[in-house]
Amino acid sequence: MNLDKAKKRITKQVKKGFNGYPQVSFEYFGQESDDDSGIATEVVISFIQEEGAEPQEQKFVSKTNAREDEAIQSILLKIIERAQANTVSEIEGTRALS
Repeated sequence: MNLDKAKKRITKQVKKGFNGYPQVSFEYFGQESDDDSGIATEVVISFIQEEGAEPQEQKFVSKTNAREDEAIQSILLKIIERAQANTVSEIEGTRALS
Protein backbone atom coordinates (compact mmCIF):
# COMPACT_ATOMS: atom_id res chain seq x y z
CA MET A 1 0.00 0.00 0.00
CA ASN A 2 1.13 3.55 -0.68
CA LEU A 3 2.78 5.21 2.35
CA ASP A 4 0.78 8.44 2.12
CA LYS A 5 -2.49 6.55 1.78
CA ALA A 6 -1.74 4.37 4.83
CA LYS A 7 -0.72 7.38 6.95
CA LYS A 8 -3.87 9.31 5.97
CA ARG A 9 -6.14 6.38 6.83
CA ILE A 10 -4.44 5.92 10.21
CA THR A 11 -4.68 9.66 10.97
CA LYS A 12 -8.38 9.63 10.09
CA GLN A 13 -8.98 6.80 12.57
CA VAL A 14 -7.00 8.58 15.31
CA LYS A 15 -8.98 11.81 14.84
CA LYS A 16 -12.27 10.01 15.58
CA GLY A 17 -11.37 9.84 19.27
CA PHE A 18 -12.59 7.30 21.80
CA ASN A 19 -15.50 5.18 20.56
CA GLY A 20 -15.26 2.18 22.88
CA TYR A 21 -13.55 -1.16 22.51
CA PRO A 22 -11.73 -2.87 20.89
CA GLN A 23 -8.99 -0.27 21.12
CA VAL A 24 -5.68 -0.09 19.28
CA SER A 25 -2.96 2.37 20.28
CA PHE A 26 0.58 2.88 19.15
CA GLU A 27 3.65 4.66 20.41
CA TYR A 28 6.93 5.48 18.67
CA PHE A 29 10.36 5.05 20.25
CA GLY A 30 13.78 6.22 19.08
CA GLN A 31 15.93 9.33 19.23
CA GLU A 32 14.21 12.32 20.79
CA SER A 33 14.69 15.73 19.19
CA ASP A 34 13.87 19.34 20.02
CA ASP A 35 10.92 19.51 17.62
CA ASP A 36 9.05 16.55 19.25
CA SER A 37 9.06 14.50 16.06
CA GLY A 38 12.33 12.60 16.53
CA ILE A 39 13.56 9.63 14.54
CA ALA A 40 11.40 6.67 15.53
CA THR A 41 13.13 3.37 14.93
CA GLU A 42 10.54 1.32 16.84
CA VAL A 43 6.77 1.34 17.14
CA VAL A 44 4.80 -0.58 19.76
CA ILE A 45 1.18 -1.32 18.99
CA SER A 46 -1.21 -2.31 21.79
CA PHE A 47 -4.58 -4.03 21.42
CA ILE A 48 -7.23 -4.03 24.16
CA GLN A 49 -10.31 -6.15 23.48
CA GLU A 50 -12.47 -4.79 26.31
CA GLU A 51 -12.33 -2.52 29.33
CA GLY A 52 -10.09 -3.96 32.04
CA ALA A 53 -8.47 -6.52 29.73
CA GLU A 54 -4.69 -6.88 29.59
CA PRO A 55 -3.23 -5.21 26.50
CA GLN A 56 -1.58 -7.37 23.87
CA GLU A 57 1.53 -5.67 22.48
CA GLN A 58 3.66 -6.11 19.41
CA LYS A 59 6.82 -4.22 18.48
CA PHE A 60 8.08 -3.39 15.01
CA VAL A 61 11.63 -2.19 14.35
CA SER A 62 12.89 -0.18 11.39
CA LYS A 63 16.40 0.71 10.29
CA THR A 64 15.04 4.12 9.26
CA ASN A 65 12.18 6.27 10.57
CA ALA A 66 9.25 3.93 11.30
CA ARG A 67 6.83 6.77 10.51
CA GLU A 68 8.14 6.78 6.95
CA ASP A 69 8.45 3.00 6.56
CA GLU A 70 5.78 1.91 4.08
CA ALA A 71 5.75 -1.70 5.31
CA ILE A 72 5.29 -0.73 8.97
CA GLN A 73 2.56 1.81 8.25
CA SER A 74 0.72 -0.73 6.08
CA ILE A 75 0.99 -3.33 8.84
CA LEU A 76 -0.39 -0.87 11.42
CA LEU A 77 -3.35 -0.18 9.17
CA LYS A 78 -3.99 -3.91 8.58
CA ILE A 79 -3.91 -4.56 12.34
CA ILE A 80 -6.43 -1.76 12.93
CA GLU A 81 -8.72 -3.13 10.21
CA ARG A 82 -8.49 -6.79 11.23
CA ALA A 83 -9.06 -5.97 14.90
CA GLN A 84 -12.16 -4.01 13.88
CA ALA A 85 -10.97 -1.34 16.32
CA ASN A 86 -13.58 1.18 17.41
CA THR A 87 -10.88 3.40 18.90
CA VAL A 88 -7.41 4.13 17.52
CA SER A 89 -5.01 6.32 19.46
CA GLU A 90 -1.45 7.46 18.94
CA ILE A 91 0.91 8.65 21.67
CA GLU A 92 2.35 11.93 20.36
CA GLY A 93 6.06 12.44 19.85
CA THR A 94 8.91 9.98 20.12
CA ARG A 95 9.90 8.42 23.43
CA ALA A 96 13.52 7.65 24.16
CA LEU A 97 14.56 4.02 23.84
CA SER A 98 15.29 2.49 27.21
